[in-house]
Amino acid sequence: MSTFNLPDVGEGLTEAEIVSWKVQPGDTVAINQVFVEIETAKSLVELPSPFAGTVTELCAAEGQTLEVGQPLFVVAEAAPAPSGAAQPAPAPVRSHDTDPEPGILIDSHALVEGADAGAAPLVGSGPKADPVRRRPRLGRPPVVKAPAAKAPATATASAAPAAHSPAASGAAGAAAVVRSAGPAMASILNRVLAKPPVRKIAKELGIDLSKVRGTGGGGEVTREDLISYQAQREAEQAAAPTFWSHGEQEDRIERQPVKGVRKATAKAMVESAFTAPHVSIFVDVDASRTMEFVQRLKKSRDFEGIKVSPLLILAKAVIWAAARNPSVNASWVETENGAEIHVKHFMNLGIAAATPRGLLVPNLKNAQDLSLRELAIALNELATAAREGRTRPADMQNGTLTITNIGALGIDIGTPIINPGEVAIVAFGTIRQKPWVVSGEVIPRWITTLGGSFDHRVVDGDLSARFMADVAAIMEEPALLLD
Repeated sequence: MSTFNLPDVGEGLTEAEIVSWKVQPGDTVAINQVFVEIETAKSLVELPSPFAGTVTELCAAEGQTLEVGQPLFVVAEAAPAPSGAAQPAPAPVRSHDTDPEPGILIDSHALVEGADAGAAPLVGSGPKADPVRRRPRLGRPPVVKAPAAKAPATATASAAPAAHSPAASGAAGAAAVVRSAGPAMASILNRVLAKPPVRKIAKELGIDLSKVRGTGGGGEVTREDLISYQAQREAEQAAAPTFWSHGEQEDRIERQPVKGVRKATAKAMVESAFTAPHVSIFVDVDASRTMEFVQRLKKSRDFEGIKVSPLLILAKAVIWAAARNPSVNASWVETENGAEIHVKHFMNLGIAAATPRGLLVPNLKNAQDLSLRELAIALNELATAAREGRTRPADMQNGTLTITNIGALGIDIGTPIINPGEVAIVAFGTIRQKPWVVSGEVIPRWITTLGGSFDHRVVDGDLSARFMADVAAIMEEPALLLD
């Protein structure tokens, strides 16, 4: 028996929550097979098994929090095969010509005429790593030669013809194909019966026809069946409880444990707010030329297929302005010999991201070295990874300055709290068309508000003002980036 304990998957993390087990007691697990998904204070992490064998015990339930070093699961390791043991059968191979449906694996040995009847003819093993999108050929089901069945010596006279009947053999072969091909093939051969007008109505109403009981001939779903199903669905929705529950006040309080990302965020924000003396300043910016520049980039061949937004220009502006005002890209460090200010000659630009798991602040390492195109790609990848829960702990370490884009939610501006370990953060408000005075005339322009919070131990008022003015200058005239 081998026990695997919870490792430290990040820098200094002390605990993690079990999100979901990928194996159960009795399952066989291979080396490097993912066996559990855990949530730390920084990210979701999939842990690979260091052992091969049979799972005998899971040491924690889903939703339970374990400390680093506590046991996760126990495996009865498989005994090594003797040197003279038979080699395992070759793995199933994909056949692009005989696959009945993309994602079906076919054992090449099963296609050999005269193979043993006891051998499994097909192996269904889920989607391909890189599935080929093709239309299933409904009119031409795959031809699989079923092995001829051998009648037992003691078979009765009446049973013998059935065993050798071509119809029986064909039916058995087709059933074997459906069973082994899995849900994908079964869904094709067992398609819900419904006329085109009925299918159109179901699509418009968002009804899955497989959930509707058909009363027509042969189980066909009719228009009346849809009407009945929709009425029942609306009744269930009307009877469903709303957010505002009833009863005693104490019973209407939902208690949510503080853990994971929320726990880490709360601790960091309290530490920042009560350790670093914040000073905040705001500036209104005419971002009309930034909007025009973004439109030109979207039409550029160099940015084809790349999402471009004003946030890209702001990120480049922050990098540019920090080089002119280095002390905003720094940290306050307490040492045995007293406090020190560490000015960073590199930019790990943090982007605050709201995700289903809470607030994450991954950062782009050495952002100062990225071209505008590379920065656009990196921002897109960072946002996608955060939304999908793929942000790694290393991606959220060693940030030097952060941007928070509250404008994406339609908010004009707010007072951001500095990310711990940094001394500055820039908030980006929404961009709206507003009346603006240009050369004595009031005309509509694209206006945004930028807000900045700074650690007053490191960044004085004049420095914070000069930094924000430089950021605003780029948003008003992106051509300055070419200087």
